[in-house]
Amino acid sequence: MEDILSSIRRVIARDEAPGSARAPSPADDILDLAEEEADDAAAAAAVTDEELVSSESADAARQSLSALSAAITAPAPAAPAPAAPAPGGRTVEEVVLEALRPMLKQWLDTHLPAMVESMVAKEISRITGRRL
Repeated sequence: MEDILSSIRRVIARDEAPGSARAPSPADDILDLAEEEADDAAAAAAVTDEELVSSESADAARQSLSALSAAITAPAPAAPAPAAPAPGGRTVEEVVLEALRPMLKQWLDTHLPAMVESMVAKEISRITGRRL
């Protein structure tokens, strides 16, 4: 019994000695962050690949905007580039966008064509001085 206890004490002392680094065994639970990051990137790509506006709404808005473009001769300023995604995981903004995307898509499909047509007609009549 004394031999076993002294052997255990030697192993513990050797492991606790300064400068001795114990290599992790395969049984240790290791979190692989590369797999987590790849899963998060795939989920974010799936969210951004889905169209926010149906093709019918987009076509109606495109036609109204092309009429406005024809009425205006000066080019419009360029829109700012979207911010790069934060490295390392999902942000609160990404979670909120994922939750609101279906509701926003439905609302835009319902209201966008009429809103764009109304605003374009108003702008064309302001530019030309004629009521459409």
